[in-house]
Amino acid sequence: MSARLSGKSVIISGAAHGIGAAQARLFAREGARLALFDIDAEGVAKLAAELVADGHRVVHTTADVVSEDDWIRVVALAEDELGGLHALSNNAGIFRPEGVEETTVELFNTITAINQLGVILGMKTAIPALRRAGGGSIVNFSSIYGLTGSGLATAYQGTKGAVRLITKTAAVQYAPEAIRVNSVHPTMIDTPLIRNGVPENELRRLLKLVPMQRIGQADEVAYAALFLLSDEASLITGAELAVDGGYTAGAPIPD
Repeated sequence: MSARLSGKSVIISGAAHGIGAAQARLFAREGARLALFDIDAEGVAKLAAELVADGHRVVHTTADVVSEDDWIRVVALAEDELGGLHALSNNAGIFRPEGVEETTVELFNTITAINQLGVILGMKTAIPALRRAGGGSIVNFSSIYGLTGSGLATAYQGTKGAVRLITKTAAVQYAPEAIRVNSVHPTMIDTPLIRNGVPENELRRLLKLVPMQRIGQADEVAYAALFLLSDEASLITGAELAVDGGYTAGAPIPD
């Protein structure tokens, strides 16, 4: 490994499983000091213990992305225990497939709180710490469905489209302070979020629309986030990076 995050402390939300856990393992190998959190206390503790046993510097806590107080506590943990804050992966999110008529007010509010408000609160609380560190980088997790429609998951798609534009406006606002903000847009990734949230027949149908004709892996998304958080992306802000096997480039011609 090339230590692409050497000397940087990074917060990862939703770190216990899937893409969040893949980022934690990759970033640790690349030299980052990590502050991990999740609502799954057991899962995040287990991951942190694994990384500490491998010799990495990691702190963890249980926290909810919809709580501003929890975010403040996580940022303080990173600054106090890891010597500052240099990067944030706004990774936590949920998926539900309900369409327009099936989306209840309660479901809409829940998805919007986690996927959209959680991103805003993460930036709001992390940016002062990034400023104190002299600048930094934020990656906000959107989706291919923040770039194009699908005919399902109405509330989810609304939040992911919002994350894309929230990212761009924050990028413009904070560019003069050397704080970069970019979004990552994964396709269907082999994680519990997809395996538990998308029926198998629907997943097969969606994968037929992917030019590479396969589901993605969490590590493939983690590498995209690594690039954007590293100094290699020092001139990149307000960008959207699709990790999608060509999905948003256009559907393949049917057989």
